[in-house]
Amino acid sequence: MSITHGRAVVSRRLPVYAAGAVPVPYVIQGMSELIAQDTFWEDHAHPTHELMWNAYGASSTTVGDRTWAITPTIGLWMPAGTVHSARTPAGTRYRTAQFGVHAVPPLAPGPVAVEITPLLQLLLDRLDEPALPAASRDLTERLVLDVLTPAPHEVLVRRPRSALLAPVVAALDADPGDPRALADWAVALGVSPRTLTRAFRAETGLSLGRWQAAVRVQRAVLLLAAGASVEETADVVGYRSASAFGAAFRRETGRTPGRFRPAEDVPIAMTDVPDA
Repeated sequence: MSITHGRAVVSRRLPVYAAGAVPVPYVIQGMSELIAQDTFWEDHAHPTHELMWNAYGASSTTVGDRTWAITPTIGLWMPAGTVHSARTPAGTRYRTAQFGVHAVPPLAPGPVAVEITPLLQLLLDRLDEPALPAASRDLTERLVLDVLTPAPHEVLVRRPRSALLAPVVAALDADPGDPRALADWAVALGVSPRTLTRAFRAETGLSLGRWQAAVRVQRAVLLLAAGASVEETADVVGYRSASAFGAAFRRETGRTPGRFRPAEDVPIAMTDVPDA
């Protein structure tokens, strides 16, 4: 157990399995859990493919230097045998569906975001029904596999790891609305803007400005899915108005901020969201 933002964080440890290391009799099998306490899932890997999303609340999953936000509308496909960790704040109900490697080919070579459409949600819910007839289960599983496709947008941040960029990463972790731009950071770090730009592109594939935007959008998605208003979220991630935030958000995600907010009848327990 550790302490983050003044609250205890429970660590969970799971095995690291190779793809197919444990034979399973099912094609698709789901589960869900309401997380009562902030939880960190240490590095682990499943023998099955895994689809992760949330019934409500927000969480994040990390593979190497890449972190994806997971919400009720954007899930993540994790190929079998892929080592990953996750952070799930209290008040989140996460859901997963495990796919047997003997019956389901990988959706992509690596992790990929999946849009949890209303149709896909209904099909996955149906598979959780007790005593579902075998013929109905087979048909529903085939429909799930038919509609399961990568999302057109993913809420992904690659985290730089060099000592040079560590202060920038730490600053945005602490305050995603930190207003310092390329010239400010170049002075603070004692390097030229060109050197700083090259370093960011080498480690993230993005300029500093685009990486800052990605960090802010990911934090915004987590806040919105955890129940924060658009106005509150805009303020936290450094925008002067909800309209400016909405325009920037749509450029990065292709969606409006309101698309990530929970339905009004969903019981959200407001907590700190995991750092991007």
